[in-house]
Amino acid sequence: MTLKQIREDLRAIRYYYTRKEYFDAVTQIVGTNSILEKAKMYNEAVKTAPPKLFDLYTGLYIRGNTQEAFSVELGYTPEYVQMQHKKLLLFLQTKLKEVKV
Repeated sequence: MTLKQIREDLRAIRYYYTRKEYFDAVTQIVGTNSILEKAKMYNEAVKTAPPKLFDLYTGLYIRGNTQEAFSVELGYTPEYVQMQHKKLLLFLQTKLKEVKV
């Protein structure tokens, strides 16, 4: 999986979690959207991440923070969060090869 694809998936996952109540509400009418399976796959992959990368994933993609807002929340520089984000992308790229949901 390319880093570009991972970034696209993460954007979709962020959108899903910011609108989770809506997605849950319409599931009984329309059915489950495919993003739910993708989110499960990424969540499974990140379970074994180092704590800082796990925190970054949940902060950015589950809670919907921007990198800037997350850096302020944790007292890090935006550049440090960008560096950690790159590590997260590479970690996910490696782990997603192993994950089966």
